[in-house]
Amino acid sequence: MLNLTVQDRTAVGRVLQEMDLSFLADTITVEDLIRQRVTQEVACYNARPEGAFNGLVQPTDSETTLNGYRLTSRRPIDTEQQIRVALRAFQENGFFIIVDDRQLENLDEVIPVHDDLQVTFMRLLPLVGG
Repeated sequence: MLNLTVQDRTAVGRVLQEMDLSFLADTITVEDLIRQRVTQEVACYNARPEGAFNGLVQPTDSETTLNGYRLTSRRPIDTEQQIRVALRAFQENGFFIIVDDRQLENLDEVIPVHDDLQVTFMRLLPLVGG
């Protein structure tokens, strides 16, 4: 299993958060990266009954807070809906992914996973999802 750390950064370079992701293959696609990230975020949130959701895309029926998104009522977040919103947002330039100082532009681009891989998600707009 290969692990990599991804960072969320603002357009001016401020780090918002870091998270570790694990992959079985030594090459992944951009779509794989987004799917794994969103799946892990949702699983972490759904496993605990309180607190803010700190994810790539904003769930529907939530409001932005200092520490993420607060759902108006406690409910599990739909992983597949969040993934769909995140994939669409990537395709519509709602956020960018930079890997080793290179911007990735297509969901099917291949990423070779290695120990010192630098992955940055740059968020541009709040994104509403599931």
